[in-house]
Amino acid sequence: MSYSDGNEGTSPILYIGHHETKRALHASTELVQHAQDLGYDMLTSPITNDHFHTRVLSLLNSYTQTLDGPSQPLPLIPALDHPDTPLGPSETISQLVTFTSSWIDLSSPDPVIAHLSRQVFHLEIAYAAFCGATNVVVPGPRLAHGQNGVSQFARCVKEALSTGSYIQLHVQLPMDGSTATALNDDLGDLARFSRPEYDSNAEGQHINPWGSWEAWNTIRTMCKYNSRLSVFLDLPRRLPSLALQARWYSEPLRLLNLPASSFLLNARQSFVLSKAHQAFIFRCARLRSSPWLLISDIGPLPGIDEPDMIMSYSTGHLSPRTAEDAPSPGSSDAPPPTPAEAAQLAKKIGKKTSSSNDPTPHLSYLRYLQRNQPPKSQLERFGGGFQDYLQSPLQPLTDNLESITYEVFEKDPIKYAWYERAIAQALGDWHEQHRTTSSGGSAVVIAVVGSGRGPLVTRALNASASSGVPVRIYAIEKNPNAYVLLQRHNVQTWGGRVTVVKTDMRAWKGPTLADGTFGKVDILVSELLGSFADNELSPECLDGVQHVLNPDHGISIPSSYTAHFTPISTPRLWSDLNHRSTNIDSNAFDIPWVVMLSQFDFLSTESRETISSKQLTNGTKMSNFNLEAPLAPIVHTAWEFSHPLPPSVLVQASLRKGGSAIGGGGGFVGGDGANEHNYRDCRITFPIQEQSVCHGLGGYFETVLYSGSQGPVELSTNPVTMEAKSKDMISWFPIFFPLKTPLQLPAKSEVEVSFWRQTDDRKVWYEWLVESFMTIGGQRVRLSTSDLHSSKSNGCMM
Repeated sequence: MSYSDGNEGTSPILYIGHHETKRALHASTELVQHAQDLGYDMLTSPITNDHFHTRVLSLLNSYTQTLDGPSQPLPLIPALDHPDTPLGPSETISQLVTFTSSWIDLSSPDPVIAHLSRQVFHLEIAYAAFCGATNVVVPGPRLAHGQNGVSQFARCVKEALSTGSYIQLHVQLPMDGSTATALNDDLGDLARFSRPEYDSNAEGQHINPWGSWEAWNTIRTMCKYNSRLSVFLDLPRRLPSLALQARWYSEPLRLLNLPASSFLLNARQSFVLSKAHQAFIFRCARLRSSPWLLISDIGPLPGIDEPDMIMSYSTGHLSPRTAEDAPSPGSSDAPPPTPAEAAQLAKKIGKKTSSSNDPTPHLSYLRYLQRNQPPKSQLERFGGGFQDYLQSPLQPLTDNLESITYEVFEKDPIKYAWYERAIAQALGDWHEQHRTTSSGGSAVVIAVVGSGRGPLVTRALNASASSGVPVRIYAIEKNPNAYVLLQRHNVQTWGGRVTVVKTDMRAWKGPTLADGTFGKVDILVSELLGSFADNELSPECLDGVQHVLNPDHGISIPSSYTAHFTPISTPRLWSDLNHRSTNIDSNAFDIPWVVMLSQFDFLSTESRETISSKQLTNGTKMSNFNLEAPLAPIVHTAWEFSHPLPPSVLVQASLRKGGSAIGGGGGFVGGDGANEHNYRDCRITFPIQEQSVCHGLGGYFETVLYSGSQGPVELSTNPVTMEAKSKDMISWFPIFFPLKTPLQLPAKSEVEVSFWRQTDDRKVWYEWLVESFMTIGGQRVRLSTSDLHSSKSNGCMM
């Protein structure tokens, strides 16, 4: 790995805690301060202790001895006593991550064990809430008990969310579906006392890598996507498939657990993480709310028994050789350690730590990773703070945009450069083909329609200078405030070379000639595209101004554009919309939202070649960082628009608009049908490889600005093609079409999406429907169908 120290200012901060499953010392104010002196941000603490555990076991023992006698009520645990808990209200409680007891079994099929476990759990939650604890980790359900156990567990969690109104609950789950949270070496585990008739036959259970995620999906669904419920994910020594990693990434991760067994030893006997672990942590660190890291069971905090020992704060300033990657076989081919092997490894790690010059080698290494994260991409730097932030699409036809809105668009380093290239190529082809111009001379007439603050006007002048082709430019803008600024630019910047016209482009009659008549335009340039290409009414606007375009040689930039989409899972956005629809806007699920998609997962994917050793999954570079790229999404085209339209189409639209009988019998959804040539629909099927939940559709677009003798000049937000066509473009975020009710999708199923672009001559809106199917016994069976969603009440006004 190549390391540099230049990313401190822009790299995300990693919040790192120290966790001991069996912490010997009470997490007192002094111990918390000591941990902070070492460089940790937080400590963990159990809510109750061994004294309470013994009390519960004694109660269970007394109860089981009476089972052979008369029927007895289920045992009742008395209230907590002072000796039962190390926790109390304190100034440092906010710096503790508290844990409910791991020896209970909330998912037990034995009603006695389940009853005792629920009592312990709710006593602990209530007391933690009283003390002011805000972060509580709940060991996940025992997966061996099956779905009934998971549902039972979820019910307890839902009750706990009501008990602790301000507590954040983090369900601890193994990333790979292993039995990390199942029966362990603790002889006091209540699961050991389950009666034989309730034995779930956990031995020999097949490990389903997706089992943990399936359990989590049940838990959060039963808890209605509560915003105070999140995941505490155990990272194993060997990470699971990329598909499963991507799914966990899309979930509300609050904590990542790095047990001692996750660390490898490199050639210098230093503790490091595999490249796969690094990549997953780096990716999670980019999230809007990045998860905290817990280093688990690496031994007690150093120096607690040596008060005179001088402890150095961990800064992460390590030499590259100290932190270089361990050999790959240990991270990719070796099976994960058994619980016994993990315990032995922890002992070895403890010994190495005590003899090391660095008292906190694991922490130092993670701080080193923090200092040496891959640099952010252009889009990440631009979109900071906008990740997964829902925005209503712009309606530039009905709203006059503010200057700051234009300014954001103008910061794009790619979009306007590509427009300039397209205009220059169009001018060059025009000159080489000896086409006549609408000016009557050598100057090509260009109209920038919807000029805004004028960035495309500047680019058109630049293109004229670089190509050597003279131009006559018109800037058309309906916004009266932007019109003032365009006039000022023409005086101060463009040297009076531009004719500025204030009007709606559809009402413009064309360049005014000397005899008072109106001329034509050779090249129409516009930037009317939205996140789904046509959602800001580019087709309608360009139809309305096409009458000024030279009918023989006229060029439209852009010349065509396509809308694209794919099904996605995005629990965070769905949770936000669910809250919004309940408390703010009942139509929230019928609005297509513009959003910088961040914490989500593509549901329909296909394999992709291993990426270059110099390229990370996010497109940034880091030499010798050879990672397998995520699976590529399957993104399909919904429809296409091209400009200019055949004149016959516009003639037919004009007849309809006038209500002429020749124009036809009127529109399907209202109006005369004058805009129905811009109606579109599609029905597309996507394969679903793994079990998943569909929360909606991610929408994108591609556009051909100009295609001539030098090939096409294109822009794209499609995740499959954007790297090749317009890398680092930041002008457009994707669009999200949500579903009111998430669709549960089994593995090897299909999703079929029906999409409509509707119009009634006054506005344009979208309608979408999602269905799931599965082939069983050679027959295609429908599994579920979403509501028919419609954005008509929030449609774009024409």
